Amino acid sequence: MNYSYKGKILISTPDVSGDIFSRSVVLIVDHNENGAFGLILNKKNSDVSSSLEEIFGFKVDVYEGGPVENDKIFFIVKGKPVNEFFIEINDEFYLTEDVQTIVNEIFEQRLSPSDIKVFSGYSGWAAQQLEGEISRKLWTVVEVYNLDYTLPNDQSLWKSIMQNLGGEFLLWANAPEDISMN
Repeated sequence: MNYSYKGKILISTPDVSGDIFSRSVVLIVDHNENGAFGLILNKKNSDVSSSLEEIFGFKVDVYEGGPVENDKIFFIVKGKPVNEFFIEINDEFYLTEDVQTIVNEIFEQRLSPSDIKVFSGYSGWAAQQLEGEISRKLWTVVEVYNLDYTLPNDQSLWKSIMQNLGGEFLLWANAPEDISMN
């Protein structure tokens, strides 16, 4: 493996498939010779969000991390790690799946709900699969540029990044969601 996409953002190329990756913004959390692991930053799961709000008693937005293991919960957290079970994303953010510790930190008010983003499932690629998808132009790789991973995001994030890329990406940013309608 010559290059790692760890820490990069993937922007999906619009297509007519309408699957979970359509108009997705994916943060690659880890990438090595065995494959890649990422989380979709801009697709909320309203069903899981409602369920967790009933459990916790406060609003919790849960995002579709991806189509793999939707029964698992992951957290991107802003700040210093609160346990030893984490993957560093950068100096400001880390990923953990330690639900108990994160919930305890919130209830003890040592961690603000605004400093976390909750994901159901993840996006995964086998060895060389991500590289193949990028070479087939299914994804555009973007260097991270001051993106707060814990902010609430929706489809406007995809459009905003596409507009910032300029050029031909402006056409995609302004295309209808179902590009066959264009």
